[in-house]
Amino acid sequence: MHTISPWAATVQADLENGTVIWEKEFKNYNFHAFNTGDSIWILTTWPDGGKMAFRAAFGLNCCFEVTNLLDDGELLVLNLETRIGKYEVCVNFPDSEEVLLHYTTSFSAKMPLLIPFWPRDILVVTKQGSVENTSGNLHMHQMGSRSGILFASTTRPRTGSVFYFQNLGSLSPYCEATETSLEDTVGGAWPEIGFKLPVTNQKALPADKAYIISDAYVIFSDQIIDNEIQETQEFLTHLAHVYMALPHPEVFYHNWPDITQSCLRDLQQSKGCWTQTKGKSYLNAYLCDYDTPGEVMVQLAVLMPLNELKDWYGKTDPIYNELLDGIEGFYDPKVKTVNRWLPELAHQLDKSEEQKQEMVMDSWYLHHPLMNLARLALNGDKKAEELVLKSVDFAIKVAHHFDYQWPVFYKMDTLEVIKKETEPGKGGEKDVPGSYAHLMLLIYRLTNNKRYLREAEKSVKKLAGCGFDILYQANNTAFSAGALLELYKLTGKQEYLDLSYACLACLFKNMQIWDCQYGFGKNYPNYFSVFPLNNAPYTAAYEEMEVYAGLSEYLLQSETVDLPSSLKILIPEFLKYAISRFPFYYPPKLPEEMISDEVKTGEIGKELWIPLEDLYNGWEKSGQVGQEVYGAGVGFGVLTRQYHKVKGEEFLLFSDYPIIHIKKSNKTLTFKILGSASLECNLKILIPNKVKLKIKALVDKNIIAPTSENTEIISYNITGGSTVKIMW
Repeated sequence: MHTISPWAATVQADLENGTVIWEKEFKNYNFHAFNTGDSIWILTTWPDGGKMAFRAAFGLNCCFEVTNLLDDGELLVLNLETRIGKYEVCVNFPDSEEVLLHYTTSFSAKMPLLIPFWPRDILVVTKQGSVENTSGNLHMHQMGSRSGILFASTTRPRTGSVFYFQNLGSLSPYCEATETSLEDTVGGAWPEIGFKLPVTNQKALPADKAYIISDAYVIFSDQIIDNEIQETQEFLTHLAHVYMALPHPEVFYHNWPDITQSCLRDLQQSKGCWTQTKGKSYLNAYLCDYDTPGEVMVQLAVLMPLNELKDWYGKTDPIYNELLDGIEGFYDPKVKTVNRWLPELAHQLDKSEEQKQEMVMDSWYLHHPLMNLARLALNGDKKAEELVLKSVDFAIKVAHHFDYQWPVFYKMDTLEVIKKETEPGKGGEKDVPGSYAHLMLLIYRLTNNKRYLREAEKSVKKLAGCGFDILYQANNTAFSAGALLELYKLTGKQEYLDLSYACLACLFKNMQIWDCQYGFGKNYPNYFSVFPLNNAPYTAAYEEMEVYAGLSEYLLQSETVDLPSSLKILIPEFLKYAISRFPFYYPPKLPEEMISDEVKTGEIGKELWIPLEDLYNGWEKSGQVGQEVYGAGVGFGVLTRQYHKVKGEEFLLFSDYPIIHIKKSNKTLTFKILGSASLECNLKILIPNKVKLKIKALVDKNIIAPTSENTEIISYNITGGSTVKIMW
């Protein structure tokens, strides 16, 4: 039996004895609205009789009077009044396929109000008996400022599942007015779950202005969730359906060729980015951080996108060879692998953090630079190939020692565990088996030695059963998803594809699919952000960039796979919004007042096109961690993926969905845009000054008109999945 609050104790009786003010049947589900005095409830009844109640309005110690009710069959509008304010509740069913309930509630106070308490808005009720005797599983709920999602199943009574999405962006004006936050507002403990409006203990809600205080989307299913694969795939399906019903914020276009040049200039010219060791140049991890020895991940995190940029421009930036020249210095002959720190400077580590000690390795950190070395090798770099092939055996040795289940920190020379678990009882870095598999598959591509393919298969088996707990660090989980997709394509084993989708579910669970437009968050778009760790309070430039690159590649590699429609919706939309958001990691794009004056590492150069590590939304300032030099390749990665050169022509093609099958014939270009036919992407033709072009565009053989046009940019909106022909 569960312990319940007074605000839940009487609900069952109130509903049984209350008066129905509205009812509707939809797809064999029954919906009834009740006025129970201080609450307006929407009671949902499953076809088998299971029940769940949703508190659409709370009267704040007052009773409701219904002043008007309008129901046109598509939309219910309830106008309500209490002694302290007016409410409006709107109810509709926006999806014809799923049983999707949408209710929005606004409140206008008659006088300025402090609101010190608010109850959760979901309560499981019984066919007969009492609320406290129900049981259920919370598969996931909001963490921090991620999406306002709660996914739960009822097990007593054994009824089905509910996917709840509170569109938190709609509540931004409320939070701006009351200086409150929407972090951790969707959750609770069984049977009182759902959304809890942020309370106002300090700043009153102003009078005589309507504020949205709830904007909920709820999908009901009679499916009983029996395993983690079903759990993660149902999550993706439901999220995509809700996403299609949501209003989506504007997407902003940025001139990434210009941004790239600004980044290259500041990376080259800012002395705070660089340090020297025995005549070799190395990048600092953070601007003006001269105390920490050079790190191999930092060098390769910039080298790899520079390598991509080299191919895109057709010429090599001087920084590339300068950085490549120093990489061999990280090889440690004592352990026969590249080390995190320059071995000859490791004794200078200040031991201020667990990993800032000689020979201490963070598990994912061993694999990350080896991945980038392997990518460079696959792109023809012989020095990188030699270095990764003489380092990879150590990675395999460590994997075998830990039986493919890595701790957080260990000693490289002894393999002694320094920190076993991320939190007590939570295990180690659970997505490292996937990132290790990704490394092994890169080496397999490089050598064609099946030893590495076997290693990859052994490792990913440790991901089975993890469900929503796979993610330790978002970029590693993205690599894991890609590795599992590749293993599926190589072996045909469905278990790998299912685990790949589970990794993607973990990523989307860790995203913020709402636009925080209060506090400092209103200074930049933050819709569809992804957080680097499960409990991270901020988004991070480099990790976001790698997730973006990983999911872009995933979409390209899955073209021959029957990808679920949910992923055809969610992945391209994440990419589209990522391209729109990324420039706001650069200080010149942000107002100075939102950049922190106190910095953990190094200094902030507010004029430099070097990204901040950390962007907070809401009321906290950004840049508290530092300005990450190793994230300098963010712009390079966008340029090389979203802008396409046309051989023999001066114009550029930009698309914020990935495109494939690009073919040119005379003055005609054809290609296919990936994504869902239910959504649109932005396609642009960028024309240099003094070049005159007359462009005609066809989608599936039909001529389309531009959405805007000038001498430099011609813009189109194109549906996903389309075949496009451009003629000039």
